[in-house]
Formats: sequence, C-alpha cells, structure tokens
Amino acid sequence: MEIGKTYNPKEAEAKWYPYWMKNNFFASKPDKTKKPYTIVIPPPNVTGVLHMGHMLNNTIQDVLIRRARMLGYNACWVPGTDHASIATEAKVVALLKEKGIKKTDLSREDFLKHAWEWKEKYGGIILEQLKHLGASCDWDRTKFTMQDELSDAVLDVFVDLHKKGHIYRGVRMVNWDPQGLTAVSDEEVIHKEKDSQLVYINYKIKGSSEHVTIATTRPETIMADTAVCVHPEDERYQHLKGKLVIIPLINKEVPVIFDDYIDKEFGTGALKVTPAHDINDYNLGIKHKLPVIDALTADGKISEAAQIYIGMDRFACRKQIIKDLQEQGFVTKIETIKNKVGHSERTDAVIEPRLSMQWFLKMDKISKPALDAVVNDDPEVKLIPEKFINTYKHWMENVHDWCISRQLWWGQRIPAWYDGQGNTVVCKTKEEAFEKLRSTNTEVRMENIKQDEDVLDTWFSSWLWPLTVFDPHIIKNGWDKANEDLKYYYPTNDLVTAPEILFFWVARMIIAGKEYTGQKPFTNVYLTGIVRDKQGRKMSKSLGNSPDPLELIKKHGADGVRVGMLLSSPAGNDLMFDETYCEQGRNFANKVWNAFRLIKGFMVEDIKQTEAQKEAILGFEIRFSEQLELINDNYSKYRMSDALMKTIKLFWDDFCAWYLEAIKPDFIDGQAQPIDKSTYQTTINFLEQLMVIIHPWMPFITEEIWHLIGERKQNDCCIVANWPKSQSLKEDLLKEYDSTKWIITTVRDTRAQKKLSPKDKLELFETSSKPISHFRNFVIKLANLNKYELTSEKIEGTISFIVNDSSFQIPVSVNVEEERERILKEIDYNKGFLKSVQVKLANEKFMNNAKPELVELERKKEADAMGKIKTLEAQLSSLK
Repeated sequence: MEIGKTYNPKEAEAKWYPYWMKNNFFASKPDKTKKPYTIVIPPPNVTGVLHMGHMLNNTIQDVLIRRARMLGYNACWVPGTDHASIATEAKVVALLKEKGIKKTDLSREDFLKHAWEWKEKYGGIILEQLKHLGASCDWDRTKFTMQDELSDAVLDVFVDLHKKGHIYRGVRMVNWDPQGLTAVSDEEVIHKEKDSQLVYINYKIKGSSEHVTIATTRPETIMADTAVCVHPEDERYQHLKGKLVIIPLINKEVPVIFDDYIDKEFGTGALKVTPAHDINDYNLGIKHKLPVIDALTADGKISEAAQIYIGMDRFACRKQIIKDLQEQGFVTKIETIKNKVGHSERTDAVIEPRLSMQWFLKMDKISKPALDAVVNDDPEVKLIPEKFINTYKHWMENVHDWCISRQLWWGQRIPAWYDGQGNTVVCKTKEEAFEKLRSTNTEVRMENIKQDEDVLDTWFSSWLWPLTVFDPHIIKNGWDKANEDLKYYYPTNDLVTAPEILFFWVARMIIAGKEYTGQKPFTNVYLTGIVRDKQGRKMSKSLGNSPDPLELIKKHGADGVRVGMLLSSPAGNDLMFDETYCEQGRNFANKVWNAFRLIKGFMVEDIKQTEAQKEAILGFEIRFSEQLELINDNYSKYRMSDALMKTIKLFWDDFCAWYLEAIKPDFIDGQAQPIDKSTYQTTINFLEQLMVIIHPWMPFITEEIWHLIGERKQNDCCIVANWPKSQSLKEDLLKEYDSTKWIITTVRDTRAQKKLSPKDKLELFETSSKPISHFRNFVIKLANLNKYELTSEKIEGTISFIVNDSSFQIPVSVNVEEERERILKEIDYNKGFLKSVQVKLANEKFMNNAKPELVELERKKEADAMGKIKTLEAQLSSLK
C-alpha cells in the first residue's frame, strides 16, 4: 500500500467517519456483560451553528467517550438539540418579517407550522457540523426536546409537581424582554457595562422649604415612585418621620419611610422607591405596604398610570424628563457613571424588572436533595474543578422560586385550563379539564374552556434530559417500571458543560433526577472555561474575534484543531485561544505521520539484533509504562491538558527523539542499512500502542495509520482497539534510563561547546559505585562513542560532569582558563535564571491562579536549572 509523503487530513476524515458510522462503532445497546459508560450531550440550541465553545466542549466529550470505548466499556454518547423557545421564535418571526408577515397576523397553529418547517430545514445543522469534528455520538439516539414523547414527559412533570403543591401561579417580579414580550430567566440576561447618567433630583418636603435629594439612573420611572426611603439611624433625616415628599412634575405626595436596607453612606442616603420597576423596591413595598404603579407598558412605552409622557418610548422619555426637570430647577447635578445594564441574550433589548402574572416552581424543599448531593464530605456528584462547589452551595442555599412560564408560542404549552369563571385546573387534555371543572362549575361548556397561552421555560424540558432521552415515560411510570435503557445507562457517568449554567441546568437536572428516580443523574461534572481570544476577550460575532470552526478544520485538519483546543484548557479555567495552537496540533499530526513513514521505510532482514536496540526497547518499555500510568491518572482526575501534553511528549520525545534514534539503522556510504525483524516488529507494536493512546485526541490520523500498518479485518479498527494495560514499573531501571539521557545530553552539549563534529567519536569514562549497566550500548549509540569504560582515576585533559552520584570524564583538548571562564559565566546565568523561577514559585498569587501545567513547567525549569548548576560546578571543580 502506497504511503503519501504528507498526511492528508481531508481524505482521512472523508474516509474514516463514514466507515465508523457504517460499521456501527458509535452505536450502543444495553449489554449486561459490559459496564456502561454514558454521556448525554448538553443539547445545543436548534438555532445554533458550531462555535468555539461547542468545539471545546464536544472535543472533551469525544475524548472521554473514545477512551471509554477502548477501555472496554459499552460507550454511549447521546446527541440531540434543544428547542430554545426564545431564540427559535425570534428566528421564525424574523423570517416571516422578511416575507411581509407579522406574527400577530397568524393564529398560534399557523405560526407553529412555520416554526416546525424552519426547524426541519435548519435545526440539524449543528449536529452535522459536529460530525466534521469527529464526534462519535450514537446518532440513532438523537433526541429533540420538543419531540412528542419528550414534550409529553414535560407536561407530566408540570401536572405532577402542581399536584404535589410545588407549582403555583402568581404576580411576581420577573426579567421582562420588551422586544420579545416575554419573561426571561436570569441566565438569559447579559449584563453589559454602559455609561449612564446619574441624575440628582430634589423632591420637595410637603409643608416645608426643604427638599430631599435622590440620585437615579432611571428618571423616567419617578412617576411610579410610591415612597422615599432613608436609614432609621441617619441623623440627616430624623426630622422627616411622618413627613411626605412631592414627586416633581406630577406633584404627587408619597411618604418618607425608614428601613435599614438603605446604605446611609451611599449617595445621598435617600432612595426613591419604585415597587413596579425594581426587585429591591418591590420587596420594600411589600414590607411597608406600598402601592404598586406600573409606569411602563409591556413593550417598553410609558403607560397611562404614569400620567405624563404617555405612549413615549422609555429611552426617549428619559431624555425628555431630564430636560424638563432641569428646566424646572429640580436637577442639582448629573454624573456620568459606569454601571451594568441587563440585556436580553436573544433580542439585545434592555431588560425591565416587571411585575407579571406567571407560573412558578417552589424551590426551597425540592432543591435540598440536589444541594446535599454535591455539598457533602463524600459527594454523590463531583464538580471538577472543586472551586465551583462554593458557588453551587451559595446558589442552592439562596435559591429563589423558578419562573417557569414564557409568553411565547414555540415550546411546551402550559397544561392549565380556565373556564372563564375564575376556576383553573391543571391536566394534560381539554377533556380531562372539562371533567375536573364540572366538579366546581356544573354549567361549564367545553367551548368555554381555554388553555393557558404561555409555554414553559426551555430549561423546564432540558432539566429532564438525562432521563427522557432514555425513557420518556419515566415520569408517569416511575423508576420501578423504567425501561431497559434507563435502568442500564442511568445514572450517566460524566457531564461536560459550562460553569455559567451550573445552577440553571446542572443543579436542576440533579433536582429532577432525585425527584423522579431518587438517584443522581451523573457522577462527575467537568466544567470547561470560556474560550477567549489572545486579548482575553470572550469570543463573539459582534467583536469579530471568533474564527469559523469549520474553516479551522479545513485549514488544520480535525485532529489538529482538536489538539489545538485542548493544549491549554484546564477544567474551569478560560482558554486563551490562538490559532497557533491548531498549527501545533497540525505539526504534531505531521510528526506522527513522518515517524510512521520512517518506520515503514525500514529495510527488514533476517539479521541479528544489536545490543543498543535491545536496550532501547527496554528503555522505551519502562518509559511507556511510567507515562501510561501518569496519563491514566490525569484522565482519572480530568486533567485533560496534562494527559494530552504527556501523550504528545511520549510520542515526540521518548519515541521519536530517543527510541527511533537509537534503533534506526546506520547509513554507510550513503546507503541505509537493514533492520532486524525482531526490532522492527517490536517497533510496530510500540507504534500501535501509541496510536491507541493518541486516538481519543486525534482519531482520524490514528485510524489511517492503523490500517496502513498492515492488512486488517473489517472490525479491526483503532477506534475499538484495547487501551494498553499498565505494567509493573521497575523504578531502578527507570532511574537508570533517565540517567542515560542526562549523560547523552551532556556529551552532545560538550560537542556543541567544543565545536566538534557530531560524526567524531568520543570517549567516556565513568566513576561510580553503581554504574550504568543496562543501557551502556544505548549511550554509546546516541552519544556516538568509541569507548565507554569505568575508571577510578582522574584523567588529565578532560571535561567532567556529574549525573546523580556518578562522575563522568570526556577526554578533549581543553584551555583551562577559557573553560573556567565559560563555566563561571554559565553558572552565573543559571543561578540568575533559577532565582527568577524560584521567585515566581514563591509568589502565592501565581501559585493560586496559574494553570496547573504552567506551575508544572516552572517546577521543571527549577529542577533543570539546579541540575545544570550541579553539573557545571562539578566541571569547574575538575579543572582545579
């Protein structure tokens, strides 16, 4: 079989992904003879296209699932998409607008027809894009959060939790999107830093020439003020107890109230209280029994309740009211400040706190098992990294009732029914509702029964994801009657997701799992960081700093991009992405390919194996065993970047730079010499093992090489090859092998310093109570020696060095004074370098915040510098 000079990722990707699919390597069915390993994909929005966050998240999932498959687990990775109510409805509304159709001109049924048509046409794009990355999902299990059975389960949960008294309907303060005309959850609010005007306004005290000054960034809401609040211990305002102040422009009288909620040191110490437009003001209003006046309409215009500026846009009103207040002398000053302003993630409209009739889920009792599952000495669910446990604990101990209704049409419609006479029932069908309503209203007619217009929050369906992807009937049937899939695959093993949805999705899945199975939904939660650019900015379309992942794959190959994404992505820490990482990934793929071509290019003959080759094989065997243990340990601790770096180093350094250099045949008179069969076959075996441990990171090139190594049966593929088993580690041999590397490196450095040709053979003498015994020929080959002997004598005219407790001498022509000067300079340089490294390692801030691989790199620098200084000092001593 002809092997290409260069690796062609496009050809390999086009060949092997369909091959894996055709041979059902991704498929999983319950098998009691094998342990399951299960991941459910965080379902991307059906509106989505692949971005860098998806690339990071799904590459990690694929690495975990591929390795589990090779370890012999029945690996199951369930894919799917989320119906994303707000985002999808916005897409469909925009599409209809292009056709000259308004949503308000359509019936609900007609709008949903358009929405489903859009979903069928565009909804699977992101899953198809994941295939380009190499995602080995069981595509036959693909789910969608609004498919019939999954939607049915959502309604079952609503009915069940309402029956248990956990769901209620009431007026509460919510995040309101005036453009989308719906309530949105906290995680759908993006806070942006803005320059705002802080306006200081005088409120006249009734019956007095005095006034109280309040400061606000929202003067357009003063018409809805129902009090001014000050701290009860603020001496400036003690005389105002029982007094009224007059709101400017509308001359409305409101009381001065006293509450220790106020920070008397902040601003003027006096706060305008607007219960309809701020959650804290709303809470003050409830406490002090204040009326609620809503100065804004649902679409962000000034309401009739405001009395003035009626119908004006809220921001236009803000400009106008400041001007009017200034003209009438109420404004004392205006400051420009920076503050965080909430925007709708989907429409980018500025969010309004708004009192609205909504459906809520009580969270106090139902959430407690989910808190205990994570915050425990022996937690059922482990968060990786652990630093997020305190965040989780804080959220769960301060949990608020969950607003689960949305004023949209795309989503699961709330199964609540009204008879028009003030009666409400909760059930799944209109027929059930009719029977229930008849018990309180005998004259109710079927045609008068109306279903609630709202749909459920998208999270109210996705919190069931680990359950309903396996058994959508679990809610009504219960765990005892769960199907075979759920009993086998649940709880799942690992969840890979982002910290920003730790509460909004992860915690809620634990709540649902505990409520309906009594079990956790997963064991480990690996929390990725945010992908940022080199400047530390979050990647976004608006900044134009987010590369197209598919273009990166075209340029660097899927394997190169996968490696590039994971080279520096420790759990929970942000990834500063630079395309050069993908170049490094591509370069590594080329290194793997070139090493493979070198090996396949060997001329194999039935000749005797050399001692150097035997020793090289022994050295790589013990190095591979050592590194495999470390790599497995990194995987077990979810130190993905560390596992990848060790895998790369094992291949690039230990296999290519040391092993292949030691076993490859010499060139004599420009002709490559043959290699013996035993060494060649052992090298092929090493290569196969290396392809296996590289495969989770780089599935395409490893599969290609696997099949080019030799003829294979149809199912003899790298994707299902057995993960190497750890061998007992021979510590004494490993220590000796490491010593030989120091010896060889020092001899090579001496050649460079003395400007000696690499072809010139040198002599080496060792003085030691425990000399190198297993790798002497290995040293001779790689150091290019013609003599390597033991001696107890000090030999004149040599350069000496120490490795561990052994001293070595290389006979070379030496100018003692020049050599002494050179060594002293090198010692000074290395001591200075060592000091700078040790200062960094002594820096508590660096040690607490630096990525683990950076700390490890600095420690390696420290050890290397100390070793170099020791060697140089020994050389200096030998010159005296």
